[in-house]
Amino acid sequence: MKIPRLTDTTLRDGSHAISYSYTSDQVKDIVHGLDKAGVPVIEVSHGAGLNGSTIQQGFSKTPESELIKVAVETAKQAKIASLFVPGIGTSEELRDAIEIGIKMVRIAVHCTEADVTEQYFHLAKELGIEAVGFLMMSHTQPKEVLVEQAKLMESYGADCVYVVDSAGALVPDGVRERVSALKDALTIDVGMHAHNNLGLAIGNTIAALEAGADQVDGTVRGLGAGAGNAPTEVIVAALNKMDIDTGISLSVLMDLAEEVVAPIIPSPIVIDRDNLSSGYAGVYNSFLLHVRHAAEKFDLNPTEIMEELGKRQAIAGQEDWIIDVAIELAEKKKGLQSIK
Repeated sequence: MKIPRLTDTTLRDGSHAISYSYTSDQVKDIVHGLDKAGVPVIEVSHGAGLNGSTIQQGFSKTPESELIKVAVETAKQAKIASLFVPGIGTSEELRDAIEIGIKMVRIAVHCTEADVTEQYFHLAKELGIEAVGFLMMSHTQPKEVLVEQAKLMESYGADCVYVVDSAGALVPDGVRERVSALKDALTIDVGMHAHNNLGLAIGNTIAALEAGADQVDGTVRGLGAGAGNAPTEVIVAALNKMDIDTGISLSVLMDLAEEVVAPIIPSPIVIDRDNLSSGYAGVYNSFLLHVRHAAEKFDLNPTEIMEELGKRQAIAGQEDWIIDVAIELAEKKKGLQSIK
């Protein structure tokens, strides 16, 4: 098993869990800790990527350009990366982030829509930064489809393509199958981004590495959408126990998790009913806060909404479905009550 490159996405994926409320001081403290520990890549942006601060996705407390600038100024060794979702972000936001100083962009699309990424990979390479492809909701498609989509990204100039378990719905066999298929088909790196809705974020990360993954993601204290991500400090600890030296300081990460990140978390990240239902139904993790709000508004159980979204195979960008589904379920419930 090779030594992977680790990307920490606390300051991107983690923002979902705290309602996009990061401050400049918090970003500075977290980047300082990650950089001191030796984490090679740190992702910073709105949870939904560049330009994600909208009424649909959720507004940021602090403009992401300011947060990215602080991160770039604070990091002494680590690369600062940002997530970019075509349709949410535009070339203008990507150019602005590169001008501020990001050295990597992670271009994320639903795992059947790689064809919309071409111009952004070309732009990233033209402007001299690393470009990574993110195939979101990878659990929804067989390995053959993911290979086809990953090859498109490779042809556009991607330096790496990730299997992204956006719903925390994959199990280790599914991870091994997908990562192995991409490793066999591509000449570039392959990565894994795991969520913990089924309690398998660390297990799936290790399974990906066993299958040959070159890069993996984590977040400090597991802070992320839904039931969170594979905790960065736990990844490092597990790899240390496996005699795989990442060069990252576990003690610094543990202090960062306990003293800096934990106080930011509004409530413990656990696999509760809502998170488990999201992973089991295969629903995009960032939907959860919106689902909870809709459930409260229409007097529904969040699980009911999750199950219906799963049946409809909702994907990122279809957050408007949440309200539609909630209204339909509420009307159906009201109709059944009137019959009784």
